[in-house]
Formats: sequence, structure tokens, C-alpha cells
Amino acid sequence: MKKILLTASILFSGLLSAQTWIPTDDFENIEDKVIEWRRDIHENPELSNREFKTAEKIAAHLESLGIETQTGIAKTGVVGILKGTNPGKTVALRADIDALPVTENNDLPFKSEVTTEFLGAKTGVMHACGHDTHTAILMGVAEILSEHKDKINGTVKFIFQPAEEGPPPGEKGGASLMIEEGVLKNPDVDAIFGLHINAATPVGTIKYKPEGTMAAVERFVINVKGKQAHGSAPWSGVDPILISAKIIDGLQTIVSRNAELTESASVITVGKITSGVRFNIIPESAEMIGTVRTLDPESKKLILQRMRELVPAIAEAYGGEATIEIQNNTAITFNDPELTEKMVPTLKKVAGEENVKLMKATTGGEDFSFFQEEVPGLYFFLGGMPVNGEPTRHHTPDFYIDESGLLLGVKTMTQLALDYLNN
Repeated sequence: MKKILLTASILFSGLLSAQTWIPTDDFENIEDKVIEWRRDIHENPELSNREFKTAEKIAAHLESLGIETQTGIAKTGVVGILKGTNPGKTVALRADIDALPVTENNDLPFKSEVTTEFLGAKTGVMHACGHDTHTAILMGVAEILSEHKDKINGTVKFIFQPAEEGPPPGEKGGASLMIEEGVLKNPDVDAIFGLHINAATPVGTIKYKPEGTMAAVERFVINVKGKQAHGSAPWSGVDPILISAKIIDGLQTIVSRNAELTESASVITVGKITSGVRFNIIPESAEMIGTVRTLDPESKKLILQRMRELVPAIAEAYGGEATIEIQNNTAITFNDPELTEKMVPTLKKVAGEENVKLMKATTGGEDFSFFQEEVPGLYFFLGGMPVNGEPTRHHTPDFYIDESGLLLGVKTMTQLALDYLNN
């Protein structure tokens, strides 16, 4: 009897596996819609924590598909919950929805003409990092899967996340706030997948890396206190600008002499120094602001510890004082090795083995990483550069995406969800 039941179970599992492919026509029919959604979102971009119309568009679409829809999560986030015909695990698919304070240069029929005030300055608003494509792709995935609930063993949770670029000063937002508000609960998420369009990767290509893929990002502020004096008599004061220079030099020795760079890369950058009011006055204080990027938890721990040790010690050696505050912006975007190994065959099945490539780690940051701290996750890059075209840079006015690459994003995210749940 046990042998009969086992045989039946294997046959049933094989049958479900065979059903996980979606008919090609379904994907071809969705492509025009995805492009139309993307263009509308691109033409009407909204900044972090202000994605009101974008959220309304997403919610209306999910509701039209009969998907259970939750709004107002982490201020403007939207979540859809689609239960399959058969019970099983829960997989989450995530797209970010916010734009950037960038004035678009591209000559497109759907070019953004939106302007706003950001941190006291007038600026354009543009989807200069491709979040409009991520949103449209996931809307397409939701439509495809809603039409094939009979092929789903378990639940798919669609997470449309605001403020990936960071909330406005004084506000909370992004992935960390969604997690705080329970987005990975009820039902509990077992794994999560996310993608990022890439304007330097040819259309039709997928890139991925197991383990550390994008860097943890810290923002630091160093305040140096000296003693004001006349510029002609530096011996009568303590120069905070000199101390700042020595601190910057000292910070670089952490990377060159303390970090084990054969294991993973790391970066310490001081991006802003403010001090003084006049050419012949040694000021009383100086402020430095910068960023730290790390790809390995142990390297991160070591570097931050050394920064906290060196900064006050260097200042003291030159007769001054210094404090350092370090704020975490993102964690390491860490692709779970076991999950990655399990799902790479899906990437190759959809894109073709020759089009799926291993990549090197990047020191850019991504707050998808906070989801990966809670549940196993896989984050990959989708080609958005015209095959015979030129790459463009993210976060710039000339950022451009070839829309012919969006359909592969829909297919890949759809198949990842089905294969994870059904196999």
C-alpha cells in the first residue's frame, strides 16, 4: 500500500512540474501591456514615500485580477496575495516603485516633464534607475499568474515597495519599514526574488552572483573640534582642517592595511567636508560626511570597528577631538547559496544557458538586502541595453532602457515563482 501511495505521489508531483510552463501566447499577449504600463509610470514619476498615483495604479490592477490587495504599507507600498489552487509554501516577488530627483534629457514621447522641490531645490523627477520597468514587469507577472492559479502550489506575494532610494530626511521608509509592518508575515514568506534592470547589460541577458552581490552601505558623519586662531599663527590654535586631512588618510589605511581584500572588496569615501568661513582664519570645527561599502559581514565589522578607533585617536594626536556617527543604509545583498543553486536552472531554462552569466560583485547598494536578512533571497540583473547599442549610466538624465528586454523579466519572475513552489 505504501509503495502504491509513493508511486502515486511521484506521478502527481511530475504532473504538477509538467504544468508549470505557461503558454507562450500568454506572455506575448502581456508584452504590450507591460510596455504601456511602464511608459505611463515613466511619464508620471513620483519620489520616495510620495508614490501615491503609482500605488493607486498598482492596486487597481491587482484588484481587477481578483488578487487580495493591501495598500498603505510603509506609507505607499502595495501588496498582493495570490493563493494557488493547491496548498504549499509562500514565495514573494518584489519590485521597487520610486523615482529620483533627476531632470530627464531623453527625447522620448513619454519623457518625464514632472518637476518638484527636493531638499530646497527645484528639480525634475525621473525614473533614472529603472524602477518603472520593475513595477510594470511585476504587474505583468501578477496578471499571468492570476490566470493560472491551478498551476500554483502555495501562495505568491507581490511586494511593490516604496522608497528604495531612501526616504526623505526625518522619515522612515523602504524595505525595512515594510518588514517592520509585517510584509513577510501572514502568510509567512519562505523565499523572495527580485530583479534589477541594467542599462549596461545587453537585452536577453541575465546576470547573477551567489552570496555577496551588492554592498552594505553605511553613511558616516565625523565632527572634528579644534581651536580657532589667526591663519598667520597656527601654533596658537588647533587646526581641524589639518586633523580632517589626517583622518581621511587614516581611513584609507583601513582598506589598504586592515581589510583582507583577497576575500572581498571594500570602499571608504569622504564625499563632503565643511569647515571655515575666511581665508585667514583657522576655524574651530570641521564636518566630514561619507560612505562605507562592504561585501562581507566580517569585513564590515572590522572596518567599522577600526573607524571608531582611529577617528578619535588621530584627532587626539593633533590636539583636537573628533566623534563619528555611522548609520546603516542597506545590508549586504546576499544571495542565499542554496536557493541560488536551486533556481539557476530556472534562469537558464527561461533565458537560455548561454545568456545567463556569473557577475562580479558591485559596490552599489540595494535595500532588497533587508528582505534577504529575514528570508532566503535571490536578486539578479536583467539586460536593458540595446544589443547593438551603447550603455547608459543609472541615476543620470540620459538613462535609457530598451523595452524589448521587459518580457524576459516577466517570464523569469513568473517561472521562478512556479518552479520554487512546485518543485
